[in-house]
Amino acid sequence: MTAATEARTRDRAAAGWTRCEGCRVLHYGKKLARNLGVCPDCGYHCRLSATERIAQLADPGSFVPLGVTVAATDTLRFTDSQPYPARLARARAATGLDDAVVAGTARIGGHSLAIAAMDFAFMGGSLGAAVGEVLTLTAERALREELPFLVVTASGGARMQEGVIALMQLAKVSQALASMRAAGLLTISLVTDPTYGGVAASYATNCDVVVVERGARMGFAGPRVIEQTIRQKLPAGFQTADFLLAHGQADTVCHRADLRGWLARLLTATGAHRRGRRPGDSRGAAGDSRGAAPPPGTIVTDPALLAEVDPWQAVAAARDTARPTTLDYLAGAFAGFTELHGDRTASDCPSMVAGFATIGGRPVAVVGHQKGHTTRELVARNFGMPGPAGYRKALRVMRLAARLGLPIVTIVDTPGAYPGSDAEEQGQASAIAQNILAMFELPVPVVTVITGEGGSGGALAVAIADRVLMLERATYSVISPEGCSAILWGHARYAGEAARALRITAGELLGMRVVDGVLPEPPGGASADPAAMVAAFGTAVARSVDELSRLDGAALVLARKRRFRAFGTPGVSAAAVLAEVAAGR
Repeated sequence: MTAATEARTRDRAAAGWTRCEGCRVLHYGKKLARNLGVCPDCGYHCRLSATERIAQLADPGSFVPLGVTVAATDTLRFTDSQPYPARLARARAATGLDDAVVAGTARIGGHSLAIAAMDFAFMGGSLGAAVGEVLTLTAERALREELPFLVVTASGGARMQEGVIALMQLAKVSQALASMRAAGLLTISLVTDPTYGGVAASYATNCDVVVVERGARMGFAGPRVIEQTIRQKLPAGFQTADFLLAHGQADTVCHRADLRGWLARLLTATGAHRRGRRPGDSRGAAGDSRGAAPPPGTIVTDPALLAEVDPWQAVAAARDTARPTTLDYLAGAFAGFTELHGDRTASDCPSMVAGFATIGGRPVAVVGHQKGHTTRELVARNFGMPGPAGYRKALRVMRLAARLGLPIVTIVDTPGAYPGSDAEEQGQASAIAQNILAMFELPVPVVTVITGEGGSGGALAVAIADRVLMLERATYSVISPEGCSAILWGHARYAGEAARALRITAGELLGMRVVDGVLPEPPGGASADPAAMVAAFGTAVARSVDELSRLDGAALVLARKRRFRAFGTPGVSAAAVLAEVAAGR
């Protein structure tokens, strides 16, 4: 940090009075600085310099500059109202920066990472060759030191004064991020106001995780350009943070005061402090207990040890809204859940929850259907029936977990995929098909737990797993009993008979080796004692993840493929397939 930059930062904090650009109210400078540059009246997020941004995000005293100086040059000999070198000189004098980015290494929540923050005050944060070089060097440092990389964007786009050389920086920085992705290192984009043009169309949106600061705007073309080019009137809130979240372009929107904490949780949940996959511990498989009730967390693998459950009663139990939901399991069995949103295409689906957390101290990705306990929650979550955006979001998170070398836990509780016309228009069948195909290639442990309803392809789309567990009163079926009854009996009144004919209970499916184990429910069922069910779930899942983590990625993929190849072949179980693969057969 130069002396001029330090002085600029001190001057802002010591300034007398500042008028908020949002509500036009005057605020004392020091008070505004203590509030992180956020207006205490209207919540407007004032623009920060790159050094101010890093100071707010990084642990105190942890930032170390990159230690390189890269200066822009006038390759094109460009002149508009003034020569390009004159513009550069003015920007350098005004900001104390060499160019529109400050970079180095730092810690957030104790986690080391590489960080680069753009400064809009330097020629609108435009992306030229010098900025692209600094960003690329920072990514390369992160690659060498195996660090996550956080880039903070604030830019009007590529720098016009450098022409096509500036355009090439989009590809240059992106290839550096691609190298990090190939190495299994996390990249994070923090979008601040404004982020447009080539920056939005490259590293601001092609990082693994996209966080948008409240009040920020992002788009490829700015509103003025759109309106003047195609004469289109834009909707209210266009390209705002909330717009981006609703349209699947962002993982979360954060108030400035919450950014450091959110990033710290993400780094913890994605295992940023680890190098490679942690080996499994020495705990063995859960044993079946004959005679007495099995201890909490036991995975029953012998169907003879399970009490018989009437299939139609199991359907009623699986649909009971008092049963724990995915969010309940995340709150009670996991720690530090950090939710990600959006399919990066069109929308976010509330019926599918996805993100990262830890279980038993191990970072994992978690994907699950979400219903709800009340009518309002059920409606808001579309009764746990995801559309295409939900399955695409799930796959995006699972693929990210695979790149980071993290196990995946999926929680199934859905009547099925949403059957509406809009879902069909957006490619529901294709989204499910892509998930099923892609999950076979994930080189990390995948554990699925069917906690309620396992409805057809909507369930299978997140259940291509190495180990499939099932709660004692859950169901798993090719079609709902009502649907089967209507098609084959000619009326839905025979749903009970259809449920029995379909053999959809945990015990029956365990006997057919469709599932690998059953989690006994508390007396009265999971609905009667949700806390006990959540605790048992946590114990069983942590154990399963640990056991599967002893196999390498190639062995997991091979065993997963053999597991599903064996369905319909008598006498072949998933456990036997895993044992054969582990033994090298």
